[in-house]
Amino acid sequence: MTEEKEIHELEGGLEAYKSKISQVNKATLTWDKELIFIGRTNRGYEVEYDAQQQWGCSPTETLLLSVAGCMGIDMVSFLQKMKCGIKSYKMDIMGERNPTPPQYYTSIDMVITVTGSALTAKKIERAISLSQEKYCSVYHSLRKDMKVKVEYTFENT
Repeated sequence: MTEEKEIHELEGGLEAYKSKISQVNKATLTWDKELIFIGRTNRGYEVEYDAQQQWGCSPTETLLLSVAGCMGIDMVSFLQKMKCGIKSYKMDIMGERNPTPPQYYTSIDMVITVTGSALTAKKIERAISLSQEKYCSVYHSLRKDMKVKVEYTFENT
């Protein structure tokens, strides 16, 4: 199979999902008290933000989770299209921030652990590459000078 045909087949399922995504997202952020805010998506999901990180998470924590979630959706979709049977997928993600304002992420390290059947290093690397280079919207919304390191382990069961 040519690489172009392989890419087209892999992207087919994800493109169907991605084509249903709204081009405009809406949300509301409401001040609760002190420096605590409630974020609510247009569909009603809520996230509590707290500058002191006692009653909720920080916006930068949810940014890391958003990168992880976006890449996870892409990767599992691609691996399933590659005929891998996914039993578990986990990403540990750590971000290092600029010490002075604005305290943007300067680097992100990801460690992905996948278990299942028919997994190979080539398939996992391909899934990571497609997500980072083309599909992960959150990843592409970050600074271009940020250093990203991705490691993975996998186990066929």
